[in-house]
Amino acid sequence: MAIQNPPVSQTRSFSTVFLIEMWERFGYYGMQALIVYYMVQRLGFPDDKANLVWSAAAALIYVAPAIGGWVGDKVLGTRRTMLIGATILAVGYALMAVPGESVGFLYFALGVIVVGNGLFKPNAGNLVRKIYDGDDSKIDSAFTIYYMAVNIGSTISMLLTPWIKDYVNAKYGHELGWHAAFAVCAFGLLVGLTNYLVMRHTMRHIGSAPDEKPVHAGKLGAVLGIGVLAVFASAYVLAHESVARIFVYAAGVVVLGIFAYLISRSERSERAGLIAALVLTVQTVFFFIFYQQMSTSLNLFALRNVNPSFDIFGFHLWNWAPAQFQSFNPIWIFILSPLLAFIYNAAGRNGKDISIATKFALGFAAVALGFFIYSWADHFAVAGKTSSWVMVWGYGASSLGELLVSGLGLAMIARYVPERMGGFMMGAYFVASGISQYLGGLVANLASVPQDITNPVQTMPIYTSLFAKLGWAGIACTLIALAVLPLMRKLSAQHQAHNKATDAPLPTIGSEQ
Repeated sequence: MAIQNPPVSQTRSFSTVFLIEMWERFGYYGMQALIVYYMVQRLGFPDDKANLVWSAAAALIYVAPAIGGWVGDKVLGTRRTMLIGATILAVGYALMAVPGESVGFLYFALGVIVVGNGLFKPNAGNLVRKIYDGDDSKIDSAFTIYYMAVNIGSTISMLLTPWIKDYVNAKYGHELGWHAAFAVCAFGLLVGLTNYLVMRHTMRHIGSAPDEKPVHAGKLGAVLGIGVLAVFASAYVLAHESVARIFVYAAGVVVLGIFAYLISRSERSERAGLIAALVLTVQTVFFFIFYQQMSTSLNLFALRNVNPSFDIFGFHLWNWAPAQFQSFNPIWIFILSPLLAFIYNAAGRNGKDISIATKFALGFAAVALGFFIYSWADHFAVAGKTSSWVMVWGYGASSLGELLVSGLGLAMIARYVPERMGGFMMGAYFVASGISQYLGGLVANLASVPQDITNPVQTMPIYTSLFAKLGWAGIACTLIALAVLPLMRKLSAQHQAHNKATDAPLPTIGSEQ
């Protein structure tokens, strides 16, 4: 819990959190860049199995924060839980670095990553909320800059880990490159933890009530013990597709039940904000179905149907490995984030703050454009291989949509949800995201390529057909988001009317006080 007149500036506290988040994203996205390829090329999985195993893992990775946020708020403390989660994540990536072809061991390592992320992710976001809490436009700006900063880590790792994999495989053989790349992901978490230890004094006044008390050995032991059980439970879910599907659908029912319970039991002044958060969370579910294509169908499309050569007017610039194309997502986010933050701040200063609901509608329109660009890939193809620039511009539009929807998801929680529910509701938001990640895997399987088809001319229409359908689905989501704008304006006005006392201006991210 924050105290008045903190001994360090908000900027320095903010920097400490986003630096450890940056290194955590370095590890996660370095692993994500390779994981589907690893299952298809190293372990021999068919497309549909690789898509579903990774999507189930992604769902668990996003569902776990629902519990981790509560642990941070009520049991161990927000700061403390975040650090424990980062340590467990480092162990998970280190396990993936162990050479071998055991599918069961892969599921176990992914289970460790699930538990680590569950403890880390909601508490890192909740710490940012506690640093910047109040003015709506500045909260949006803070989380947008935060989103940009952490994408530095994912950009570097998505470019680095595929290169390391290829280099080590070529130089040493025995498929050791895969495991060397995963080892780099573990190293990134160790760097992040070291950096936090050096800067930890900037966070002493930020956290939840348990952070202010000594560690309770019994509570710590219980959390770690339950975490071990959760690792084995996660591995079991990943190994059994039917169990994974039941789990994900049950999680959806639980999230809706939680929202219904909190809305019914909340004070009247809180109800409009919670309903607004529910509407936007449902929209986020649809967004992440699109988002999951980056690591599944788009990733495999880059492997089979994209020319790795970057050329301009006939001049060759460079080649990229197929797994590196995912890095265009964080690169575009890094480019677009400061522009959006500037627009948000300017609109706020002029009393024309753009509502989150409006940003969500614009975000879906951008996502639709991105998938239409991918669907046009066959018009630029030679012998079934399309131009690499199709991926550049497709990722540009999709990344703009991500910033407008997913990039503001945490800001939406910070704006509409009472502080006492902050950590738990951040967790519930991630559960909803996890559900849609699994649904995204099911959608990706519409473009699964049979293992006996290797000709890119034959695989191209399989992918472009799916991308065109997703483009039209994006248009439908845009129209739905526009249709609910009047309701969102009403709910937002009611929320602000009851919460004027909390709307005092905050200093900008760059200020030093």
